[in-house]
Amino acid sequence: MKANPVGWFEIYVQDIARAQKFYEAVFQGELSQLVADDQMTMLSFPMEMNVNGASGALVQMQGAPSGGNSVLVYFSCGDCAVEAARVPANGGKIFKEKTSIGEYGFIVLALDTEGNMFGLHSMA
Repeated sequence: MKANPVGWFEIYVQDIARAQKFYEAVFQGELSQLVADDQMTMLSFPMEMNVNGASGALVQMQGAPSGGNSVLVYFSCGDCAVEAARVPANGGKIFKEKTSIGEYGFIVLALDTEGNMFGLHSMA
């Protein structure tokens, strides 16, 4: 298996405008509209093609509910406590406060406005 095997992620949502507002506020950046069909709306997280890591999108699609956590996405941060502090202020919830994972840094587990759990990871 290759290093950094994730090439893309999708977070399914029920209210894409609400989810967009939440993620843009927590991560202090803008999501961009992706071309989709009339049954799907997609908003992409910022991406650069020639750097490590993966990008992805929020997706609203009939018949694809949010929540359930069949996939957990971790966002890289300088200090995951910074983004974690923005979660409750923007309608989300902290599931697990900043916790050490030893030599691999720290994590926070949070819930977005759609009921999806996501992770924050940092080395500090």
